[in-house]
Amino acid sequence: MSNTETAPAALVCGDGGGTATVLTPRDVPLGGPRAMRVRRTLPQRERSLIGAWCFADHYGPEDVAASGGMDVAPHPHTGLQTASWLFSGEVEHRDSLGTHAFVRPGELNLMTAGHGIAHSEVSTPDTTTLHGVQLWIALPAGHRDDPRDFQHYAPPLTGLPGATARVFLGSLAGSTSPVATSTPLLGAELTLEPGARLSLEVDPAFEHGVLQDTGSVTVAGATLHSGELAYLPPGAGRLDLAADEPARVLVLGGPPFGEEIVMWWNFVGRSHEEIAEFREAWQAGSDRFGRVEGYPGDRLPAPELPRTRILPRRNLRHEEIR
Repeated sequence: MSNTETAPAALVCGDGGGTATVLTPRDVPLGGPRAMRVRRTLPQRERSLIGAWCFADHYGPEDVAASGGMDVAPHPHTGLQTASWLFSGEVEHRDSLGTHAFVRPGELNLMTAGHGIAHSEVSTPDTTTLHGVQLWIALPAGHRDDPRDFQHYAPPLTGLPGATARVFLGSLAGSTSPVATSTPLLGAELTLEPGARLSLEVDPAFEHGVLQDTGSVTVAGATLHSGELAYLPPGAGRLDLAADEPARVLVLGGPPFGEEIVMWWNFVGRSHEEIAEFREAWQAGSDRFGRVEGYPGDRLPAPELPRTRILPRRNLRHEEIR
């Protein structure tokens, strides 16, 4: 998915400590003739990353007949992976690796940009309701120039007391994903029944995020509502969740990233100059990103760079934002 803001924020993102924090999303227009909107919880002022997870857009349930659905023209990425996860609907994916695939509910599509890739995303004609998340993963220094790649995985349903889980990255509740990542990660969908009380063993070296989709859950004493994300710092060996009504959440995790990254538009880099280089290459039609075949339209042009140099931004500690 592209960040289609016409004046995207220029961010330098780094790790920071803190106690449990509830992050409230902001509405962002995704684009298209009727501007489907998404709810963005990462990055924001309070927190830029959770492990290597550096971007989270949550959208729907969206009536495609009213919104026009998703139609994101070919656009570039560098230095990251995109993890696409749907709850309902279907999205057609094409990329410059030559991949032509579909994003379907309960199935992970993981695209590696590395040195550079371009892709398009379009909801299919049979889709009536579109509902899902788009997540980005920052690649560490040793992998950020990796070649283009695409992986697909349909995780099995794991039964838990009063809940079910689909683990698409990493390990949780006795289920492990075979999908390889450049840094240790956790990504899982949990569906909770009314009255469910879960206490899940997690890696205490990880920081975790719980993104609320439907219903409401309590996480470590904080009650979440749709679109909100609870951040939990490293240190705890268990993740406690409680639901009084039917609920669905995504659990994201990983060790603190440990590197400062610069994010602007659809690029992850390490400096203002590097981001400017990526933009110039895209605008010039460089082979760095390749071509997306089969999309019936023009590619997305890059927005103008900020007039000022990208300034450092860090994750704020909880006591600094109260």
